[in-house]
Amino acid sequence: MATMATTGKRPGSEILSATTLIGDKVVNFEGEDLGKIEELMIDLETGRINYAVLSFGGFLGIGDKFFAIPFQSLRLDTEKKSFVLNMDKEHLRNAPGFDKNNWPTMSREWGEEVHRYYNVTPYWQGEAYRSEKSEREREYRH
Repeated sequence: MATMATTGKRPGSEILSATTLIGDKVVNFEGEDLGKIEELMIDLETGRINYAVLSFGGFLGIGDKFFAIPFQSLRLDTEKKSFVLNMDKEHLRNAPGFDKNNWPTMSREWGEEVHRYYNVTPYWQGEAYRSEKSEREREYRH
């Protein structure tokens, strides 16, 4: 596998730093502003981005509500430096959210509820995840 160090290539749009994405605008298919990415939450077991934390609903940062958006629900538009979420504003307002000073415990059970709301299957319930997990466990034991 080639790496940046061995090829001399800089990372393209398929590999970005987390700080590049934090602060990016989120819009829906109609182009309505839904907020911005505040944080990216990483699953330490897999190294995957589990959620993007979206701030929405306030004015100048006051009264914002935070939402954990399953990362697979977002599509990155590299030309516009924004994410697209297939959801209207009203549906987002009713999504499970939290206060920026009172974050939930992001357990698998909580995650399943969030994923259901966004109509996506949690990656940890898929066959690929179970296979990867088994492989990591075998490698760890050796």
